[in-house]
Amino acid sequence: MSGFDAATLAFYAAEAPVYAASGPSGVSRHLDAFLDRLPQGAAILELGCGGGRDAAYMIARGFAVEPTDGTAEIAAQAEARLGRPVRVMRFGELAAADRYDAIWASASLLHVPRGDLPDVLARIHRALKPGGLHFASYKGGGCEGRDRFGRYFNYFSREELEAVYRGSARWDGLDLAEGIGGGYDGVQGPWVQITVRRPV
Repeated sequence: MSGFDAATLAFYAAEAPVYAASGPSGVSRHLDAFLDRLPQGAAILELGCGGGRDAAYMIARGFAVEPTDGTAEIAAQAEARLGRPVRVMRFGELAAADRYDAIWASASLLHVPRGDLPDVLARIHRALKPGGLHFASYKGGGCEGRDRFGRYFNYFSREELEAVYRGSARWDGLDLAEGIGGGYDGVQGPWVQITVRRPV
């Protein structure tokens, strides 16, 4: 299982400076809600940190954050913002066990090919400490495809996403929310957010 799409990684490598500087200046309400459920100083792994906006906010709030990204070019942009190393790691390379209090994956796992996602989620489950919390957001839909930049998206419906999570590992407190939002391509559309916890 690779957990990545080559054309998508190539896009981010080529567009790293522009992409890292794009997006909203503030953090999402989902991040605040997520952090409020964690103990102070909790160890957080961020999968797909992009330009480092969320990592910077988590660090400012006193959390021990390990930012990662799948492309060296994006990681370099985040390093410049954070003033600390950012590990280059693709989702399928996550091999930690019982290490993190939380794993944050905002708008990143949506690029994992559908057939690879159960393996990636099992890796996330294993990397969390018992009782650890995981958040991810996905573009909604019901059929995988590509945007006008050639980036791959798995486009899950709420029901499909719940089934994938339940089939990948044993999770507690599965919470799904839906909304409308945009992205780098400027297109408004449905999003699905999911929060789950590894059982104690």
